Amino acid sequence: MNVGTRGSSLAVVQTKSIISSLSKITDEEVNVNLIKTTGDKIKDSQLYNIDAKGIFTKELDTAVLDGAVDFAVHSFKDLPTELADGLEIVAVPRRESPREVLISKYSWDELPEGANIGTSSLRREAFCRYHKKKFNIKPIRGNIDTRIKKVIRGDYDATIMAEAGLNRLGLTEHINEIFSIEYFTPAAGQGALAVVARDDTDKRDVLRKLNHSQSESEVIAEKTVLQELGVGCQWPLGVSARTDGDVLNLQSILLTKEGEVLSKVNLQGSAAKPHELGVEVAKHMMEDYI
Repeated sequence: MNVGTRGSSLAVVQTKSIISSLSKITDEEVNVNLIKTTGDKIKDSQLYNIDAKGIFTKELDTAVLDGAVDFAVHSFKDLPTELADGLEIVAVPRRESPREVLISKYSWDELPEGANIGTSSLRREAFCRYHKKKFNIKPIRGNIDTRIKKVIRGDYDATIMAEAGLNRLGLTEHINEIFSIEYFTPAAGQGALAVVARDDTDKRDVLRKLNHSQSESEVIAEKTVLQELGVGCQWPLGVSARTDGDVLNLQSILLTKEGEVLSKVNLQGSAAKPHELGVEVAKHMMEDYI
């Protein structure tokens, strides 16, 4: 089999974890194909100012559809709400932590007014303002190692990242603080991976064995909220689903760029019906701000 992935250190580590899991299921050798995406080529813009869907996935999608690779491994939160025709998410492996973390020599409460905070996420920018932090928000791009180095050498006083990436790369010593889901609600799908293949692939049964049903339920609920609202990274939306036995808890908060709350909804539903719960949460949210 051939797998496609972005070339960042995190993407490669994530893909190797999938290959390791596959080795316990099949004896078939898996070859890695590194593919550069549009998002990898853009270094000087805030992501939410880039008017393009699937900027980190489109080239990988093409490789899968063309048969250059059998499947691709994505960070789930990079996926557009709708996949290209002919593609399917065949598996969501066990999810890593969805939480946000602070990278800084300061604690969150020690960061002074006017501190330079590096982020290219409108959601993270809005949450800083939601918590009444008068920071100087500056764009920051690059892989995880690069962003950490920029903070260490003083280009920025702090940056906010997904805990999952630091866990996967063994860089947790750089974490100063871990935010609760309620305090700093993450992006839909954060911490999860997606295994994407053609919907007619003969590899589906093997790849499907990588699936973790609870993680799949969570990300389906979260992405459904995104899809129903019709928003992407151009909107400061935090959404998090967590399974508790047969129950799925889904919380979602939509902010303005200035950090004002447009809608905040917390609901419970059946873990077996994540799409329905996502639709219900989105419906309540639209009633708040439309």
